[in-house]
Amino acid sequence: AGFNVLRIINEPTSAALAYGLTKKSNQQIVVYDFGGGTFDVSILNTAPETVEVMATGGEAHLGGRDFDQRIINWVIEQFKKDNGIDLSKDPLALQRLKETAEKAKIELSSALDTEINLPFITSDASGPKHLLYKLSRAQFENLSRDLIERSISRVEKTLEEIKMKKSDIEEIVLVGGITLIPAVREKVKEFFGKEPNKSINPEEVVAIGAAIQAEILRAKTEGRAPEGDIKSVLLLDVLSLSLGIETLGGVDTIMINKNTTIPTAKTQIFSTAGDNQPSVEINVLQGERSMAADNRSVGKFILDGIPPAPRGIPQIEVIFDADANGILTVTAKDKAMGKSQSIRIEGSIGLSKEEVEKMKKEAELHAQEDKEKRELIEARNSADNLIYASEKALKDARDKISSEAKKEIEEKIEALKKVKDSDNMDDIKNKNSELSQAIQKIGAELYKAAGSQQNGQQKPPEGGQKPEEGEYRPKNS
Repeated sequence: AGFNVLRIINEPTSAALAYGLTKKSNQQIVVYDFGGGTFDVSILNTAPETVEVMATGGEAHLGGRDFDQRIINWVIEQFKKDNGIDLSKDPLALQRLKETAEKAKIELSSALDTEINLPFITSDASGPKHLLYKLSRAQFENLSRDLIERSISRVEKTLEEIKMKKSDIEEIVLVGGITLIPAVREKVKEFFGKEPNKSINPEEVVAIGAAIQAEILRAKTEGRAPEGDIKSVLLLDVLSLSLGIETLGGVDTIMINKNTTIPTAKTQIFSTAGDNQPSVEINVLQGERSMAADNRSVGKFILDGIPPAPRGIPQIEVIFDADANGILTVTAKDKAMGKSQSIRIEGSIGLSKEEVEKMKKEAELHAQEDKEKRELIEARNSADNLIYASEKALKDARDKISSEAKKEIEEKIEALKKVKDSDNMDDIKNKNSELSQAIQKIGAELYKAAGSQQNGQQKPPEGGQKPEEGEYRPKNS
């Protein structure tokens, strides 16, 4: 379209700008956005110079078309009852019905009833059939009541995510054509216990806010103050889904949690999973599931040239950096060599609202299953690490421990190896605990041996008095 894109701004923030809510003192607001295809809710914190998105939620398959469909279904049912003809089997009749249902929905926002009039809708052996029904606002509200309730449930859930009460909300902003429906406005008012802000047409509010932000950005680039009473505002958005990387066992290790304010950056140190591993693959993930395979991979890259070293020794620094537009840069750096690789992921990290809400819903549905799966993988990883550490400790201390202790540890290692890849988490944990206790015995033997050796070489203190056991005595200065 030839636009010069200076900044990507989300709809809730745009709505807050349009209503001038940034001119008031610090307050919490809800943006209730009910559009044609989706429902979105956002919790914002606004101040004279800042708009911060605290949380977002919604439902990808809840919108104006669902209200239209309720009218269509009602008309089809009435017509079938009166004429014995099922209009849902007639594509041409359905198309006409869709157009008329949308028109009826809009009319019922301002009128108490409307006529649905479709002459020559179909025909049978007796000739053409005409369709004429009157639909009242009360009937329409009854048909769509559960859709409105679903939106309110999403509002409740989003508030719960950030541990906020509905009484904490000071302003409710309505966005989208569905918020013109009186029953929707009444339900929002009933839930929050206060009137929503209706000073701007909800179908125009987002465009108005975007125009205000465009003027703020243009004024900044031109080195002047924004025109009129517009004031410069800092916009702080949040990530809609968590970001992480795949780690040992296919686990998604979260780097940045969902609803984190952007811009933001997070750094974490990882290491290799095998001895002399020359490279690591960084698989960048997006989603709320525990396992990498269940989330969306948004990018992969390889950091190679890692010097030979035992597993766990190399230090790989991974940095996630999300900017104000939601563009993510991931960097992996070998701290010993200083070598690094990175990837840049653009386009709001590539997901539509519908996809985001679908992924959130799947995470909710599989929460318990994912928890159990992750716990099993973590138990296996723990067992694998303990086996590796135990074999190394046994090798290092082979000549310093008794043959009985060595035999016990070897048996415990083999027992853990037999169960570590099974699905029985109790077995893995029990064998892990047994090996861990056996390894502690090695430590006790080595400590005792070292103490005996030191005592044999150390001269008794002057006066023949020995320090009491466990007592620390500083040296004389």
